[in-house]
Amino acid sequence: MKEDVYLISPEKLTFKAIFDILKKNKRIRLSDVAIEKIQKCRTYLDDKIKNQDEPIYGINTGFGALYNKNISREDLGRLQENLVKSHACGTGDKVPEKIVKLMILLKIQSLSYGHSGVQLSTVQRLVDLFNEDIIPVVYEQGSLGASGDLSPLAHMSLPLIGLGKVYYKGKFKPTSEVYKELGWEPIGLRSKEGLALLNGTQFMSAYGVFSLLKAFRLSELADIIGAISLDAFDGRIEPFMDELHRIRPHKGQIQTAERFRSLLKDSEIISQSKEHVQDPYSFRCIPQVHGASKDSINYVATVFSSEINAVTDNPTIFPDLDIIVSGGNFHGQPLALALDNMAIAAAEWGNISERRTYQLLHGKRGLPPFLVANPGLNSGFMIPQYTAASIVSQNKQLCTPASVDSIESSQGQEDHVSMGANAATKAYKVVNNLERILAIELFNAAQALDFRRPKKSSPFIEDFVAKYRKYVPFISEDKVMHDEIVKSVHFLQEVDYDLPDALVPGV
Repeated sequence: MKEDVYLISPEKLTFKAIFDILKKNKRIRLSDVAIEKIQKCRTYLDDKIKNQDEPIYGINTGFGALYNKNISREDLGRLQENLVKSHACGTGDKVPEKIVKLMILLKIQSLSYGHSGVQLSTVQRLVDLFNEDIIPVVYEQGSLGASGDLSPLAHMSLPLIGLGKVYYKGKFKPTSEVYKELGWEPIGLRSKEGLALLNGTQFMSAYGVFSLLKAFRLSELADIIGAISLDAFDGRIEPFMDELHRIRPHKGQIQTAERFRSLLKDSEIISQSKEHVQDPYSFRCIPQVHGASKDSINYVATVFSSEINAVTDNPTIFPDLDIIVSGGNFHGQPLALALDNMAIAAAEWGNISERRTYQLLHGKRGLPPFLVANPGLNSGFMIPQYTAASIVSQNKQLCTPASVDSIESSQGQEDHVSMGANAATKAYKVVNNLERILAIELFNAAQALDFRRPKKSSPFIEDFVAKYRKYVPFISEDKVMHDEIVKSVHFLQEVDYDLPDALVPGV
């Protein structure tokens, strides 16, 4: 059987490819074109150093504010190794292994374009780490988002020189032990390589891409769960009519209204006559709110699509032009702004979700107070809403933008930084929180829908709720709700569904 391998090349790396690589645990391999570009750039750099005595930043000089310190030829490799060791000063929580693995993939992609001057053996060792699931221990705190993600990328790079710890075969081990087990030798770094490895935005990018992939799915689930809540609340379909949204033609708003009409098609409940003339904003304004978040996420996706297919280390080498330029492609400002935007968009999905949960508990429109048949003796769904409200509040705090902050570093040489790494870790937390908020809404909405029986919702929603009921039962008497919320989260992570054919493409 042919091995399922993804070929790293200068061709565009897509979100779909990343999703498939991670989900299917694919192996990767450098293409012939990538190998040729990497070797050509390294040969050019070696010749340049051999024939030129003029200082080239980071290659035969110190780093940052030490750019005016010249380094002898015999110390160029040691300079790069010292760089990796000195910059590995991260702290805080360990970065999840799946995100570190994505960091490695994105770093390999960036180096494959042949503008970084690395040895082929260095890139190949990164490929080997990826393929053998040897995951470096990286820490969450330490990057300013310029000059790239220095500290986290240093921790990612330590195993290349035989240092640091890695996660391998279910355990954290010193790299030296794993190398001994595999018969590997550390890589001897040469000129420029430390900078090529450490300058870059792969920490921010990995967090951002991982969060985006999750946000794409949660966007669909937010619509599905919102539709269940709308029907369970005996809401009106008129606010979702196409003509209403065509006269305010925001793309996400139009798509959301279309999706809700499709999700609720043939529902007995949505089509029955209503006593109320309008619904609260958390139902009536779903197209406007969900749609705005969709549009924001699409903008973020455009930014990250460019970034994961970019060269972001420094200095940058152009062999065909005979130029080595010290620039600023490592600066994370494009990502920092996008990540703050993603956090806000995700938080708003959660914000309006919790409001729908709150509305379902009022004892209005034929639903019992707190969605329990015997209130008083039973508190029912009173307190899960508290939990959702607490998470929503935390998301609001996490949405304070990181991208507007900057702290001078390196004696003023690096006087404006993006704080994109902090934006990335915050956005990741907000997206994970959104999943929990939606799980709580579904927990409530499914309960409320059961009080509408024998009337039925749409075929799609009935099928979706039936799948949910295999995880979480109808709650007739008080029980430990934590367990049911955990099951709801697992359901959102695992459920397979096919959206109705009539749905337009979107986030």
